[in-house]
Amino acid sequence: MQSRWRADGHWRDQTLDQAFEAAAGRHPDILLTIHAAGNPRSISLGDLRERGQALAGALHSLGLTAGDVVAMQLPNSIETALVYQAAAALGCIILPIVPIYGPHELGFVLRDARARILFVPDRWRHTDCVQRVRDIGNVPDLEAVVVIGDGDAGEYMPWGDFEQRAGAGIWPGVSADDPAFMVYTSGTTANPKGVLHSANTLLAEVWQSYPDQDPGSRVMSPYPAGHVAGALGVLAHAAAARRTILFETFDAEAAARYVGAERITHTAGTPFHYLALLDAADALGCDMGSLRACGTGGATVPESLVERAEAAGIHMFRRYGMSEHPTVTQGADGDPLHDRMTTDGRLRPGVEVRIVDDHGNDVETGQEGEVATRGPDMFLGYSDPAIDAAAWLPGCWFLSGDIGRLDEAGLLAITDRKKDIIIRGGENISSREVEELLLRIPGVREAAAVGYPDERLGERICAYLIVDARLDLDLAAIDAAFRRFGAARQKTPERVILAQDLPRTPAGKIKKAELRRELREVASP
Repeated sequence: MQSRWRADGHWRDQTLDQAFEAAAGRHPDILLTIHAAGNPRSISLGDLRERGQALAGALHSLGLTAGDVVAMQLPNSIETALVYQAAAALGCIILPIVPIYGPHELGFVLRDARARILFVPDRWRHTDCVQRVRDIGNVPDLEAVVVIGDGDAGEYMPWGDFEQRAGAGIWPGVSADDPAFMVYTSGTTANPKGVLHSANTLLAEVWQSYPDQDPGSRVMSPYPAGHVAGALGVLAHAAAARRTILFETFDAEAAARYVGAERITHTAGTPFHYLALLDAADALGCDMGSLRACGTGGATVPESLVERAEAAGIHMFRRYGMSEHPTVTQGADGDPLHDRMTTDGRLRPGVEVRIVDDHGNDVETGQEGEVATRGPDMFLGYSDPAIDAAAWLPGCWFLSGDIGRLDEAGLLAITDRKKDIIIRGGENISSREVEELLLRIPGVREAAAVGYPDERLGERICAYLIVDARLDLDLAAIDAAFRRFGAARQKTPERVILAQDLPRTPAGKIKKAELRRELREVASP
């Protein structure tokens, strides 16, 4: 397979640093803009490259070398893009972490990844990020924390001091097959799983999204920096040399204005992002006519949203992917409206899919089963060997945990999930992790966390609970408990149902499919 991916041009055997150097050499003046309320900042690709190379010397001065993990819990920012450049130049593994993670999740990720350095802002929204780092406790391999912003860095290193360590150097080379990028994703396990990509696998996604024969595309991404999708926004500029606009925090009105003023051609987002963008465009009278590649996913996509976009002249299409395999299938703006509303599109070049039963055997065309994938942009594996061993079928087929069907025309439709996750606003949330937090509340005997439909966020979290008879538990009490536990706000249930019993299998396992169906029926008009 790897030889085929190389022969077909999906793998170019460039490291991230080599790809960044080539892009800056071709188009040094291409701008990256980070939109922050009242203070948009821009940097050219040439300047980004020059400053990032110098900051590799700063990393080296702190003892980092090739293969070490450089973690950042940052929003999209110029500094985020600079850390990408510096880490890639040194051959380090880039680890972006979603800003919503509290001390509980952040500490686990840093320890599991054996991160050597962490970059954080002084504050993010209403969070004191310096205090959050203090609250994570001991991280044995973490040797430095760099704080970005004008606030007090406390015992950690201010960004300005880090910049003063910059200097030129010649660093040992790495292979395009070595781990180069890492991201943590929630799934069936209680703790997030570490997903490892090489330069070859990550850049295969970039080359497919922004082909050489389409150099004039202009990109706007609403995704936060801690996702694969957010990383691809950084790489659209750094590796593909595309004019790119990212958001510190997504601003729908600003996004609508950028589409009109910059003639944006490529964007993506969850239904939440598109609903907000369409509302803003209607209110402001912005022209959306330049958009020609508008993929959506990460949550249930209402057909009404695709129809509304169509009425606005936007040929939106669904796409299917995950951190482990960023794009498996996608539609195209020229596909019939019905296909774009009801399916997740066709396989990307080089990608293969099987639909299998519980024993790993192929099902008949059109029948539902678990989606197994392989392709040039597929990850190397999980950081935890035990989790990784259970994720594959023979022949390098990755078991996605999603249920779908593939029709005779080659169109894939994702219909359900085998993995027990909730997707809220594009964020994967482990039901098991939410349940374990709920069970830490005194008096909670059993807990089942499931998603219920929400037009804006796709899903929200409902907690079914069996509690002690005397326990008076409401959402306010659950919210207070989750705050004490240091959990991300997005993981706090927004609905609670106290039950005497729950539907179960003969073995006593809670039938979550029935709970989800019950919530869908309540939500239906």
